[in-house]
Amino acid sequence: MKQTTDNYTFLTHAPVHKVIVSMAVPTIISMLITSIYGMVDTYYVGKINTQSTAAVGISFSVMTIIQAIGFFFGHGSGNYISRCLGSKETEKARCMAVTGLLYSFAFGLLVSVVGLVFLTDISYFLGSTETIQPYTERYLGIILCGAPFMTSSFTLNNQMRFQGNAKYAMYGILSGVLLNVVLAPILIFYFCLGITGAAVATLVSQIMSFFILFKMTRHSGNIAIRLKDYVPSWLLVKEIVAGGTPSLSRQGLASVATIMLNVSAGAYGDAAIAGMSIVTRISNFVYAGIVGLGQGFQPLCGFCYGARLYDRIYDGYMYCVKIGTVFFVILTVIGFLFTSPIIGEFRDDPHVIAVGCAAFRWQLATYPLIAVIILTNMLSQTARKPIRANVVAAARSGLFFIPAVIILPKFLGLAGVEMSQAVSDLCSFLLSVPVAWSVFRDMKREMA
Repeated sequence: MKQTTDNYTFLTHAPVHKVIVSMAVPTIISMLITSIYGMVDTYYVGKINTQSTAAVGISFSVMTIIQAIGFFFGHGSGNYISRCLGSKETEKARCMAVTGLLYSFAFGLLVSVVGLVFLTDISYFLGSTETIQPYTERYLGIILCGAPFMTSSFTLNNQMRFQGNAKYAMYGILSGVLLNVVLAPILIFYFCLGITGAAVATLVSQIMSFFILFKMTRHSGNIAIRLKDYVPSWLLVKEIVAGGTPSLSRQGLASVATIMLNVSAGAYGDAAIAGMSIVTRISNFVYAGIVGLGQGFQPLCGFCYGARLYDRIYDGYMYCVKIGTVFFVILTVIGFLFTSPIIGEFRDDPHVIAVGCAAFRWQLATYPLIAVIILTNMLSQTARKPIRANVVAAARSGLFFIPAVIILPKFLGLAGVEMSQAVSDLCSFLLSVPVAWSVFRDMKREMA
């Protein structure tokens, strides 16, 4: 475990900015790559028709649930692994690695079976109209077949990242996306499979990513996944729940938010659903950058929390907040300057563009607040403050968004749907600031 020992020294003693950059760059690339899966389908399917574009957007909520399960087990097991490595308890880390992966695959399989059995009912529940329903069922049915591999890929990706080996995680995800980028247009247009081709390309790519990531666990510096290391333990389950629930709240509620958004937009026609779906995909792609930065901060936070180096955690948090805020301010300016061309690139339909542009401008207005929200969530999660982490995680997509997307349209119509996420982001920011302060206050008390 020489590489792991080197990771310990690097994460606990190297300059904070150097550690953050080293951990964050491959993680940001991994997160952006993960978001590209959805962007690729949205882009190519947008060349078919509005109903296909809306169907992919509707199915995205289920893909978010699948991702949430993978992140739940990945962050839950990964947080524990990083703390164990920080306190040099390697055997506990080995046991947790295989436990997290096995449970992730099992839950992914459960999602696959339940989803396929109730496919039609789920499609309507997610917001499909009669014209969108056939496309949703065709696309989603294929995606669900790969659920166990998708959850397992996200789990392995996060476990490697928490061990300080973000580059290995990046390679596994990158290989799948590159295959999807090449395979999707071939199946959609050359073989004339339409939305079915998009789904098959995503399925094949996700399965390939899983096997590559699994092989990466055998590389030097990673904890190898071995069944003989599995030991049933309620303690490990408890640790997964404590460390992974904030991610489940964040990702799971994002899925609920997407469903609520599709249902609210559906009252204004297929074009409204398609327009909001495009904005959701763009924003998720942009958010992936700051999530990747935060996930680059988490290994440092986990190792230093285990080693009781709390000043390094504060320095790392503030550095990430500054970098993230500047990043979003730049994106906000670019977004306002090129709103119409960006939305129009995904679907050349004036009604879709009108809805998308209005919603995108509202979201751009609160982009500079996102860094504080996401980094506070990850700080609380890794520093083992599960209640506060769950509250912050639930804020953007649940605590504030769901009331906003229900209430605002009643008074403002479609404009209420378009501005709901911006209102939620503002409220979430106002909540996150005192939560971050309380976490660092607790660390000072522990040091004393």
